[in-house]
Amino acid sequence: MKVAVILGTRPEIIKMAPVIRELERRKLDYFILHTGQHYSYNLDEVFFEQLGLPKPKYNLEVGSGTHAEETARMLIGIEKVLLEEKPDIVLVEGDTNSVLAGALAAGKLHIKVGHVEAGLRSGDKTMPEELNRILTDHLSEFLFAPTEKAKENLLREGIPEEKIFVTGNTIVDAVLQNVERAKTHSNLASSKEFKILNLKPQNYLLVTLHRQENVDDPKRFASILEGLKKVRVEFGLPVIYPIHPRAQKMMRAFDLQPDGVELIEPVDYLTFLWLEANAKLVLTDSGGVQEETCILGVPCVTLRDNTERPETLEVGSNILAGAEPGRILECCNMMLTRRNSWRNPFGDGKAAERIVKILLGEGFDELKLPQRRHYG
Repeated sequence: MKVAVILGTRPEIIKMAPVIRELERRKLDYFILHTGQHYSYNLDEVFFEQLGLPKPKYNLEVGSGTHAEETARMLIGIEKVLLEEKPDIVLVEGDTNSVLAGALAAGKLHIKVGHVEAGLRSGDKTMPEELNRILTDHLSEFLFAPTEKAKENLLREGIPEEKIFVTGNTIVDAVLQNVERAKTHSNLASSKEFKILNLKPQNYLLVTLHRQENVDDPKRFASILEGLKKVRVEFGLPVIYPIHPRAQKMMRAFDLQPDGVELIEPVDYLTFLWLEANAKLVLTDSGGVQEETCILGVPCVTLRDNTERPETLEVGSNILAGAEPGRILECCNMMLTRRNSWRNPFGDGKAAERIVKILLGEGFDELKLPQRRHYG
């Protein structure tokens, strides 16, 4: 069996890393194709280095553009590689344009597709990620659902149960494999920026904000920044924001001046994991960060009106705040008074092992996750 691993962004590299390690451990025939959707050092190459992954055999270097431009360039490049390599299966992870392009190119060439993290749904089809998720799931032969709720979503859409496998989420594998390494990561000790900020565990709040629906809307972006200012004043703690290139570009375009927020450059994976694990609270619009904070036991406030990670809401690790400043402050107060004794609903850290066993036809004992518990 020959496996093509297609990825293109930082979250995909992180979540595919445990699968790649398992393919390596078993000495299977595989290669990595990187679309180059994320293309800066801090958003790309450093992750392969830190995670000890082999460099991609192919890098399409598509860069940024409109959704149509990105996806079209990826389709052309991926098809050429698949025709040359002739893999038996293509693995994709998540909900980006790289995922959809990989699944679509493979499907048209009659190559089987395995979707890691299948079945997530926000219910909001105005989000490009939601469209990518749905289309990829319906193109896939192997749907690796992280939770029972994700499986239920797939069944409701008419996907045959024999194609669906509840494996847990590979983000648990990644966090467990790397959180200890993050504690002694040398970049933290040598960083002048972190020494100036004087960051210590539990004495700062962490922000990530990059989604199109937030940063491409000047009113919504400004409203969220005003909410962050209120949070800074209320709690008297630094608000640290490693700013995504997209958000930085839009902030300049809209002439927005963040007040009370410490903007820093994007950070590598282990540095970010340390920042997450030691924050008093995390505010985010990232799906992966909602999962990571839940696993790490750190309270999370999601700066969106919906989420495809409802499990985090149900166990009590997360709350939806939207973009209204008063609501953001209210949600931060609620999460900081909540006990962080929730159960991790995303698995046991063996998702990658299960995924590879399924691909090899070695049998599969479905993951039994803890019963969902509604908070409050």
